[in-house]
Amino acid sequence: MATKCRQNYHKDCEALVNQQINIEMNTNYKYLAMVAFYDRDDVALKGFSHFFKKLSQEKLEYIQKLVSYQHLRGGRVVFSDIGRPPDQEWISPLSAMECALAMEMKVNQSILDLNKIATDRNDDHLSDFLKKHFLVKRVETINQLANHHTKIQRVGDGLGVFLYDKDLLS
Repeated sequence: MATKCRQNYHKDCEALVNQQINIEMNTNYKYLAMVAFYDRDDVALKGFSHFFKKLSQEKLEYIQKLVSYQHLRGGRVVFSDIGRPPDQEWISPLSAMECALAMEMKVNQSILDLNKIATDRNDDHLSDFLKKHFLVKRVETINQLANHHTKIQRVGDGLGVFLYDKDLLS
């Protein structure tokens, strides 16, 4: 069946929205791996587990927004495979924050690229949607992760990480 609501929604934009859904799903999967790792009894950093769980939940919200948007515009959601996260253990909370920061910067770049294509294709609706729901929040998340990274570097291992973990729970 053909959609009746599609208007000015370029196939390139539709494909890139599907690609963004996949990127968000992969990032969510990596955050879930971090949640599971820091929640283990032999790691026992519940604050870090809680922090990454919140990021995972945000990813699910973004996925749902993108799926709903695809339907709103008359597009078709096409899911791609998501692979097993390559890292499932981290040598330190600092390395996990570095990983999370790199992931969010990649996700942000993907959103910026999608916004550029939307602009090039004269799709003001998609561009406005991305600006309203994604771009500002991405920069805030990147800033938050960078701040956590700096603070973890500052407190060091041992007691500093223990206290920082407790702080993340509150």
